[in-house]
Amino acid sequence: MRRSLVRLRPRTDTLYTSRGFLSLATDRDGFIDDGSEHGFFAHETRMLSRYRYRVDGEALTPVALSNVDQHTWLGHYIREAPGNERGGGDHGSGMMDPESEYTLELQLHRRLGASVVERATITNYTQQPTAFRLTVEVDADFADLQETSGERKQEGTCERTWDAAARALTFDYRAEHAYDHQGVAGTASIHRRFVVRVSEADTPPVFADGCLTFDVTLAPGAAWHARLDWLPYVEAMPEWDLAADDLTDPDAALAERDRRDGLFFAEATTFETAESATLAPVVTAALDRARSDLAALRLYDLDRGERAWTLAAGLPIYLALFGRDALTAAWQGGLLGPEMLTGTLPALAHFQGTEDVPWRDERPGRMPHEAHTGPLARLRFNPFGRYYGSMTTSAFYPVAAAELWHWTGDRDLAFRDLGPTLDAFAWLDAHGDRDGDGFYEYLTRSEQGTKHQGWKDSPDAIVGADGRLIEPPIATCEEQAFVYQAKFAYAETLWQLGKRDDAERLFGEARDLKERFNDAFWLEDEGTYAIGLDADKRPIRAITSNPGHCLATGIVPAERAERVAERLFQPDLWSGWGIRTLSTENPAYNPYSYHRGSVWPVEHGTFALALMRYGLWDRLHQLCRAQFEAAALFDHVRLPEVFSGHARTDAQPFPAFYPQANSPQAWSASAVFTFVQALLGIYPYAPLHLLVVDPHLPEWLPELTVRGLRVGPATATIRFFRKDDGSSSYHVEHVEGPLHVVRQPSPWSLTATTGERIADALASLLPGK
Repeated sequence: MRRSLVRLRPRTDTLYTSRGFLSLATDRDGFIDDGSEHGFFAHETRMLSRYRYRVDGEALTPVALSNVDQHTWLGHYIREAPGNERGGGDHGSGMMDPESEYTLELQLHRRLGASVVERATITNYTQQPTAFRLTVEVDADFADLQETSGERKQEGTCERTWDAAARALTFDYRAEHAYDHQGVAGTASIHRRFVVRVSEADTPPVFADGCLTFDVTLAPGAAWHARLDWLPYVEAMPEWDLAADDLTDPDAALAERDRRDGLFFAEATTFETAESATLAPVVTAALDRARSDLAALRLYDLDRGERAWTLAAGLPIYLALFGRDALTAAWQGGLLGPEMLTGTLPALAHFQGTEDVPWRDERPGRMPHEAHTGPLARLRFNPFGRYYGSMTTSAFYPVAAAELWHWTGDRDLAFRDLGPTLDAFAWLDAHGDRDGDGFYEYLTRSEQGTKHQGWKDSPDAIVGADGRLIEPPIATCEEQAFVYQAKFAYAETLWQLGKRDDAERLFGEARDLKERFNDAFWLEDEGTYAIGLDADKRPIRAITSNPGHCLATGIVPAERAERVAERLFQPDLWSGWGIRTLSTENPAYNPYSYHRGSVWPVEHGTFALALMRYGLWDRLHQLCRAQFEAAALFDHVRLPEVFSGHARTDAQPFPAFYPQANSPQAWSASAVFTFVQALLGIYPYAPLHLLVVDPHLPEWLPELTVRGLRVGPATATIRFFRKDDGSSSYHVEHVEGPLHVVRQPSPWSLTATTGERIADALASLLPGK
């Protein structure tokens, strides 16, 4: 098989290393220049705005720079050793440069924890002694992440001090801002510090003119060593339950984060395939990478215990808590284990609305869209320190709570999440339905609010069939579907918790919403649903990917499902790599637009479950294959946040990037696990110690072993395989704890007959399946 050379890497001018609220974005040489968007960021604050090594004032040549994993990085640099005496000008047959034959090498190794540990080693690979001055240029500007590519808004003072005894350079920054936003007035302040400490060095440092300086003398073959600690400090944030940083022992903090990561990797589900299968190496590589990426985005400061954590949305733009992103990644990644669900639900409940604050689009019960710790948010230049402008988060919260119940059967966790869930429903019904017509529409109340507050939230996301922009209020089709799913799914949880009256009420409301929705949103001539209803309750007839979400929730009746699915796979929506957000036939189509023609992997995780729900196996195989083949083209076999909607052809064998795409992105990583869940028909129901499976494996993935799958207190290893007749089966290789593995069409299925369910259940009792 001929192997392609295609390898797509986002943001090719930048190297990224990250962990939690920390990120390092450097030039391709591993350093940071003045005036760029690069820097070392902590809590969305640029702590380092310049950082560069020099030898006798001259740059070194980078020869090998790479992440080892997401939070560690290694760089090799060389130059000709100063003072070297070499003879002749013969470069030899290898066109040899002096720096490769008379080499002085600098190695830099960086590890991110709650701070950064950088180890520097300089080795003299010549047969002559060398002496030189090593300088490290350092500066900090405390810019907000948004300010690095835009106007500086905050005004503060930065004091720089050098403590020779402690060998520590400190940048101490303070800023205040008097604000008045829609009746909310006051003064906000921040106090942030950044310390570069020379913890170890073979020669003492001196600081002058913005540089740490070391005089180095090396014998032939000798090496010089140093360790620099980068210590970022932010003020206490009581509303986050975050105390002021204490980095007195950065090694202990690093070790604790490593320990917590190790605990997750030891317990998370793993996957194995038959290596001879067409896409087997890609599938396992994508799953392994996605598991690591989700862990890399963990926001350790918000842990609710070592096995309960939430995560940032993506690198580099979204290293903050985003409600719907975290919920989506948590439930889509449920196959790995319950840790993300267990930690995300209380993290969001902590920020659930308690006041009526129009500037933040806040009302009691509304779940947050995002919460930021950067200077502009903390100083209240914008409302995003705690902002509520999303319909989706409040509807996804009950869905995620129901998923946690299904995976764990833990009544204590279910009751923990009960109050916040019911409060989210109360907001949806009291304020999500603005005009009392039974549909859920959005309209910001904030002078700085998000215009569109559905799944597609960019300013130009919602257009009509003629390409014109549609102004809110808008009731989008997927938001109705999310509320339907929330009420339908959580009704069952309430029933099990003994809240029978609330369960019956939610079930009835879901049933009524489904009927209203199908009357108002259906476009018979198109065989799909309108993207939404406009302010005059007229259907918005643009053809988009949004109806795929409706399929996934079950709000689509079975008799319409295949037509809706087939509309998604027509050439104007199906690019060959995935389903475009907007039809190519719409005048507003743009393959590079955020929501008007691009392809989002996260949607495809949802679509995969939709196709499984309605038994559309051929389309499920097509969709999953395209997404795994796309993953194979991207660096690290990592699906980015979004990529272009260009058609897949022989002449164009790969898509282009959306220019600002995040990578890794939490919900792109989690989507690959829903591909697997759909292909295997996995449905957990821990309250009854039950795992339902219904595998339909494609030719390109004839075998998959799921190892260490956790359902409640039980753990199972199951091998799924495709048989010679094209059907799929499974073998339970190991079970520890109480668990019944039963073959059934998923309870999500809306097409399975009673006879099929009985036959599969009986077959599950037979040896060998």
